[in-house]
Amino acid sequence: MPAYSHILLAVDFSTNTDGVAERALSMCTALNARLSLVHVVEFVQFDFSSELTMPQELELDQELLELADKRLQQLGEKYGVVDSERFVSQGNTKREILRIAEEQQVDLIVIGSHGRAGIQLLLGSTANAVLHGAPCDVLAVRIRE
Repeated sequence: MPAYSHILLAVDFSTNTDGVAERALSMCTALNARLSLVHVVEFVQFDFSSELTMPQELELDQELLELADKRLQQLGEKYGVVDSERFVSQGNTKREILRIAEEQQVDLIVIGSHGRAGIQLLLGSTANAVLHGAPCDVLAVRIRE
């Protein structure tokens, strides 16, 4: 097994986050590796063709980023990850995870995977997209529904 020194855990704040994190944390402990966390907030789509666009809607992206930052801070404290190793980003989830992995020179990305089938498989998933674009190894932790 490769000697991973920096592991990036992609979190979505779902009920499955702790299960996926357990895998990353156990690998960090066994390999004496550094752990970073990333959460990506997707862009909110606005319909500017309507004259009824409320000013509050324009602040929604910033509110979502602030909420994500607070939640990631809580997870960081829970998992023992310092501020400088926690990343909240906005944009396309796959691209942002890959960008941060490359910028931070991680050896392994750990991400949850729902193991989709049928039409969902054809449409792809974040885990699959990350797997095929990653500059490093990817561990897709199976999430059982």
